[in-house]
Amino acid sequence: MAARTSTTISLPLASRLTTAVVSMLLGVFIVYGVGLSHSETLHDTAHDTRHSYGFPCH
Repeated sequence: MAARTSTTISLPLASRLTTAVVSMLLGVFIVYGVGLSHSETLHDTAHDTRHSYGFPCH
């Protein structure tokens, strides 16, 4: 049986913060930007997600 080794990549703090900020902005856009759009398809897609976070829409 071959031994398995695990490797991790250490990222600088700036890279981790950049990734976190971009991810948060994308999430906010998806939940609020798409959820508040006038397109019925986009609104219906985000509807349940908004309600699961406690954000009223009506």
